[in-house]
Amino acid sequence: MAVTVRIPTPLRKLTGNQSEIREEGGTIREVLKNLEVHYPGIGERLTDESGELRRFINIYVNEEDIRFQDGLDTKIKLGDEVSIIPAIAGGAE
Repeated sequence: MAVTVRIPTPLRKLTGNQSEIREEGGTIREVLKNLEVHYPGIGERLTDESGELRRFINIYVNEEDIRFQDGLDTKIKLGDEVSIIPAIAGGAE
């Protein structure tokens, strides 16, 4: 089933500058695998060598953090919106 995936600005160079993509999958893990098939290189930016989500990447399904659901195995359904949000750190003293 297709869902809308919102792509953050730093990753848009891998998606032909698209800010939203329709992608297939029944779980977040499947969606990320399909993104890698269609947009090579995006997977290594989102997951580590063991296939787990990098700690500085947050993913939300309908504004709910997947870390408080089933992580990468969070189920998705038609019409869901998946947002990929890179963590931002830094600031002034």
